[in-house]
Amino acid sequence: MELIIAEKPSVAKSIAAVLGVNGNKGKYLENNRYCITWCVGHLVELAPPLAYDPKYKSWNYADLPILPERWQYQVSKGKEDQFKTVKELMNRDDVTAVICATDAGREGELIFRLVYDKADCKKPVKRLWISSMEDSAILEGFHNLKDGSNYEALNDAAMCRSQADWLIGMNATRLFTIVYKSQGSLSVGRVQTPTLAMIVERDEQIKKFVKQLYYMNHIDCDGMDAVGERIDDKDKAIVIRDATDQQEARVVSVEKTTKNINPPKLYDLTTLQREVFRTFGYTSEQTLNIAQKLYEIKLATYPRTDSQYITTDMGETVRELVPLLRNTLSFVADKTAPVNIDKITNNKKVSDHHAIIPTKQIQNSEAVARLAPEELNVLNMIAIRVVCATDQPHQYSETVIKLDSEGYIFTAKGKTIIDNGWKTLENDYKKTLKTGNTEKEKEAQVLPDVKKYDVFKCVKATISEHVTSPPKHYTEDTLLSAMETAGNNFIEEDIDKKGIGTPATRASIIEKIIKSGFVERKNKSLISTQKGADLISILPEDVKSPKMTAEWEDKLSLIEKGSESKVTFMGDIVELTRRLVAENSQPVSGKNFAKEREAIGKCPRCGSDIYENPKYKNYYCSNKECKFVLWENTKFFVDKKKKITKKMVQDFLLKGQTKVTGLYSTKKDTKYDAVIVMKEVPKADGSGDVWINFEHDFSQQTKKKASGRKSSGVKR
Repeated sequence: MELIIAEKPSVAKSIAAVLGVNGNKGKYLENNRYCITWCVGHLVELAPPLAYDPKYKSWNYADLPILPERWQYQVSKGKEDQFKTVKELMNRDDVTAVICATDAGREGELIFRLVYDKADCKKPVKRLWISSMEDSAILEGFHNLKDGSNYEALNDAAMCRSQADWLIGMNATRLFTIVYKSQGSLSVGRVQTPTLAMIVERDEQIKKFVKQLYYMNHIDCDGMDAVGERIDDKDKAIVIRDATDQQEARVVSVEKTTKNINPPKLYDLTTLQREVFRTFGYTSEQTLNIAQKLYEIKLATYPRTDSQYITTDMGETVRELVPLLRNTLSFVADKTAPVNIDKITNNKKVSDHHAIIPTKQIQNSEAVARLAPEELNVLNMIAIRVVCATDQPHQYSETVIKLDSEGYIFTAKGKTIIDNGWKTLENDYKKTLKTGNTEKEKEAQVLPDVKKYDVFKCVKATISEHVTSPPKHYTEDTLLSAMETAGNNFIEEDIDKKGIGTPATRASIIEKIIKSGFVERKNKSLISTQKGADLISILPEDVKSPKMTAEWEDKLSLIEKGSESKVTFMGDIVELTRRLVAENSQPVSGKNFAKEREAIGKCPRCGSDIYENPKYKNYYCSNKECKFVLWENTKFFVDKKKKITKKMVQDFLLKGQTKVTGLYSTKKDTKYDAVIVMKEVPKADGSGDVWINFEHDFSQQTKKKASGRKSSGVKR
């Protein structure tokens, strides 16, 4: 009897169906050859500090750093029953070997090894390593099971990553929370903190940005727009305009070149997440979850990959897949175009898993029909990418014409498409979308047929005024790209570059810094909060720079390949942890971490959080682009000898009104109670802006009195 350990129940059931294991025992499946169970994600995890010593219940600087001599693990909370089942099966007398069938990657290996060790299992281990959940792929995988010892290096890398993150995260979080006496935990992490630092730095650049005007000179040559160089001095631009207006312009050169734009590469996880975000606005976490489901229901291959290529032995499979995809995708006009496999094949650029591609199950109309709209969108994107990637290059002719007018050089550019190639497919696909999120390519001007020394007479000269643009806030698209390359400039040229995080973890890192209150989503932008900016301002460069994390990722990759020592790596991490604690025992001069802010409610204009500012006595919107604010000493209430209170603001934001007692009437010199309604009224200047107005609503009191009279009449 062999015990198969899958990562999820759905995967276990897929494997069971292929192997003919149909004896359902509740938490496992069994026949006379195989027993199949699952982990439900991480069943075992690193124990918290309290497991090592009761003193760690209190956070004290004197107890840092926490450096376990022997790592302890615990069963994940709420998963005790499933762990008990797995342990009992592992140690059952009739089980002779264990087959690891968790996801074929670093985290999947860690999930299995922690359970195997915690269960104190000593039985031989075999490894199922597949990139597709298709029946044929599962069968082939079981015919070619690997010895578990082949993956010791992968496990070492996974263990080192886990333990290193624990050491830095646990110690740094306690250290800075203690030193800065923060009311809340100042969560610090190896990947999340450099990621947050990039967002904070970008937001600071935007705040400090100063717009600058610049000018471009143009001459209109019988409908052809020719442009001069950028000029910062308006007076100089005027001189050029005046000198060239109604003068001749002579063609000094005509350059024509033919250019090719090769088809796009296949998707790895990061490029898929970026493209899906741009097109549909799904978060990177949502895209990963969708891609994982498509994998589990056998419609796409393994998603957690960093490769955009396939291997040579997959060539024939993809060659057969592309015509199938062309027939499946209704908007594809040419169903029989040649398939170019060479551009997407590179054995050297495929490590654990090849690029994400659909499986042949995509022709299963029933399975596709059951997909949610979001799942179908992602599957279609994966499919069209394979078709585009194996199509012909896009070819065009580019023409650059340079002209001289009164000694000033102007340039006109245009292009003519020779063969639209793969862009025909891409354009046809975009026409099917109704998201409004697709970017339109700027059309190049059509140039007249001219040659050197041709002359345009009486050209019209003009000036266009432009303003420099600030950097843009990060979106999930641009942040994923930045994470992918961050820190690479610190790494030697001849080794792999990994950036910070991995394709499998970047989505969860983004979600974590949002849930921690360090970053907010505003429309599509990711913007740091004051809490996030304050945290980055107090952290040392070692912790917030992507340099350290990029180096770690590279070393973990080397450990995975067996060319780096795990002992050396962990020794460096321990030394870094000691130094971090020793060098940051006192707060940085002039830096005080802001107290946790309590949101009063949601802004009625933009939906962002509203906070109280005791210093300026107001309640303001946290969205810097929104102008919503309520002042404590608003004239409406001051006239009635009242101030706006937090409770009143909460009512206004939640219900649009509040009941106020003790309002003063200047006419009657008495106090009264009333319901006050907050309304937004357009300004009369036609600007489109609004101002806040307050009004009495006595009708509710009248209704209550009438209701009271009716009630007392019945009682009598």
